[in-house]
Amino acid sequence: MMTQVDLRRQQMGRALRWSALLFFGYLLVTQQVMANGPLIRVDAAISRAKRPDVSPFIDFLLRKIDNLGLRGLTATILIIAALLISRHFKSWRPLNLAILAVLSLNFVVGVSKLAIGRTKPRLNVDLIHAGGLSYPSGHASNAVLSWGILAYLIYRYTHREVFHGRMLAIIVATITLSVVAVSLFRSTHWFSDLLGGLFIGGSLLVLIIAIDRFVPSERQPS
Repeated sequence: MMTQVDLRRQQMGRALRWSALLFFGYLLVTQQVMANGPLIRVDAAISRAKRPDVSPFIDFLLRKIDNLGLRGLTATILIIAALLISRHFKSWRPLNLAILAVLSLNFVVGVSKLAIGRTKPRLNVDLIHAGGLSYPSGHASNAVLSWGILAYLIYRYTHREVFHGRMLAIIVATITLSVVAVSLFRSTHWFSDLLGGLFIGGSLLVLIIAIDRFVPSERQPS
């Protein structure tokens, strides 16, 4: 008969495999960027595509959607929400997870941006080691990780029903894909920037959730 420890180990192993798979996807996209692979031609085609003119109001809405991937906004909302949950359940675990997510994402993405130095598509030139900060996209990685961790904390500590978990996942996916679509429309990132950001953000999201599920807590729902 499988014990709770065996079940946690099985879940941890499955989560680590998914995290590794997503990280491998990030490495593949990075290789394409560094080696000027076929994916870069997709970047160029999307960047050259003509965008329709939009009204000032629509442009305002698009910028607000794009802001849902801003590091300052997502980190602030996540930390405040995690602090409220921690206070309610008298446990530092939610706040610790939120801080871990913010620090790990900023470290990995920040180091990658500095090391690769890719230019933005609005410059109409795609160069690496040129002092740019385009790859990987912080907007995409912030959206998937920060909103994903927030949804996980809400589900884990409040609503336990499967329906609520699925709804939260749909909301996170909608926000993330909206940020990606707006970034492409406004040419703030290359397509591969966004794809790499999704992979690294998703990898960290799965890993942090796995750590939380593997290490039990007396004040945490089982």
